[in-house]
Amino acid sequence: MEALVVLLIVGALILVPLLILGALLKLAVAVILLPFKIIGVFFKAVFGILGGLLGALGALAGLVLGGFGLALGLLFAVLFGLILPLAPLLLLGLVVWVALKAASPAPRSA
Repeated sequence: MEALVVLLIVGALILVPLLILGALLKLAVAVILLPFKIIGVFFKAVFGILGGLLGALGALAGLVLGGFGLALGLLFAVLFGLILPLAPLLLLGLVVWVALKAASPAPRSA
């Protein structure tokens, strides 16, 4: 039993300085990398804000262009819905108008 206690004490005497050395090494690496982490947070904030603004502008532009496309599509649908059934009558009216224009004499200027 005494040998086990001695073995644990020797293990602790070896392990504790290694743990302290590991903690100091991690602290040194953290202190060395701290400026890069601060710069990274700064760039992340700046690009996050810019990305949010550009995303909002893109979404707004998408909504505006989508509404414009919807209005244009509805306009064309209504125009084709009205003009297509009336196309024969419009063509007949155009022929009559051209015939009347051709039959009437043009005014002469002096």
